[in-house]
Amino acid sequence: MGDVELKREGEIAYREAAPTQERGDPVLLVHGFPGSSYMWTTLMQDLAGAGRRAIAPDLAGFGDSPPDRPSTWERHVDAMERFREAVGLERVALVVHDWGGLIGLRWACDNPGVATAIVASGTGFFADGKWHGLASMLRTPGEGERLVSEIDRPGMASMLSATGRFSDREIAESFKTFETDDGRQSVLELYRSGDFDKLEPYRGKLAALDVPVLALWGAEDVFAPPASAFRFRKEVPGTEVVVVEDAGHFVFADDPEACRREVLGFLDAAG
Repeated sequence: MGDVELKREGEIAYREAAPTQERGDPVLLVHGFPGSSYMWTTLMQDLAGAGRRAIAPDLAGFGDSPPDRPSTWERHVDAMERFREAVGLERVALVVHDWGGLIGLRWACDNPGVATAIVASGTGFFADGKWHGLASMLRTPGEGERLVSEIDRPGMASMLSATGRFSDREIAESFKTFETDDGRQSVLELYRSGDFDKLEPYRGKLAALDVPVLALWGAEDVFAPPASAFRFRKEVPGTEVVVVEDAGHFVFADDPEACRREVLGFLDAAG
């Protein structure tokens, strides 16, 4: 397995694992909320061991990247393209989770020809989407401010432990967003910019990319239920759907071995 290094490109922190001998397109991994590039560490090691260069940014306001306000969906999408160019990526296999899907898939559609394969997990990309309860609270003025102001380290630990299998280090990395007022506000800005009708112009664009897609889901995902995985198959014919039993929204933390097997096998087959 390859070593994972924490690096920086401008204000964006990112992790990278480089193979001894590279084969296949690099893999760009995009985390969601709450999280950071640290969530991908084990998978990145496996990818490098299989000959793939693996790169995962900390989105602005997450992990070791400072907020870049206003922290809107659109600005995160634009930042993805700047990051790709800055670190010298041309064509990539794209792996996304949660908000990383909304950001990464929109970026891929805006830049056709860059993504050569897609692994989507715990996310959606549908104009008729509906937000789950926690997101609705964050999007509500007053209620969202109260919620982010009350999240402390023990509260983060309780929230994550109730929805997945997390180490103390993973919890600490996820809490970094809430260590500053700017970070807390950036969470509200992101969710409040997340109007699903913005995806109306993207209808059909994911399928038009004409690349292999794997929808990799936890069977017990309460934030993006497995029906979302099968929706990807409806929207993108030929999508491979894998539902991991006894795993929830954070499937990469809940069953890293199953995820390693499915992602590496999918990418090998995709070329």
